Amino acid sequence: MSLKAAIVLAGCGRGDGSEITEAVSCLVHLSRSGVDYKCFAPDAPQADVVNHATGQLAIEKRNMLVEAARIARGDILPLAQLHSEDFDMVIFPGGFGAAKNLCTFAHDGPECRVLPDVERVIKTFHGAGKPIGLVCIAPVLAARVLGSASGGAGCEVTIGRDSAAAEAIAKMGARNVPRDVSEAYVDAANNLFSTPAYMCDAKPHEVFTGIGVMIDALVASLQPAGVR
Repeated sequence: MSLKAAIVLAGCGRGDGSEITEAVSCLVHLSRSGVDYKCFAPDAPQADVVNHATGQLAIEKRNMLVEAARIARGDILPLAQLHSEDFDMVIFPGGFGAAKNLCTFAHDGPECRVLPDVERVIKTFHGAGKPIGLVCIAPVLAARVLGSASGGAGCEVTIGRDSAAAEAIAKMGARNVPRDVSEAYVDAANNLFSTPAYMCDAKPHEVFTGIGVMIDALVASLQPAGVR
């Protein structure tokens, strides 16, 4: 029986949603590994809308689920319908949507609030001992939910070598482990798999490679020892 992955998106586009290269890289590597996947996104407005041609805020509203459906080719469900018992793993691509829509890290830093459904998903997958993949800035979600500042035991992730984000993660009661774009870090105690992607000054193929390293490690962790 094939493994099943849930992908949590937050819109479409690096400035206000899921980073497209990162999201698509996750889907391609999962498909290459023979993993079935389903995409989810909150059925709610984005925190803001960015004109990606100019980088300026646009005066309009967009829905995270509707926008993320562009990446998922329409095969997507509301995040409220994601339940850990239905999947073997969950993966959060990056992009400012992870820091604006899935939580408020972009505005509030280490004191950020995490969307209730996102917190529920992280806690239930973590509690079930199922792996969680985190790309780019998305590791702050696990740091906030599982870090000691929120009552957890603490965890380790990588957001590369970004000192400001690493300091914020430390204030959440977690630890950043520096890694380069083509690498991933595994917190085996918490089943957390992360890679820095565009937290580094990187080219698309380098981001694709690093996400592949993360996905390979994540999938291997779910295979019987004799077939890894």
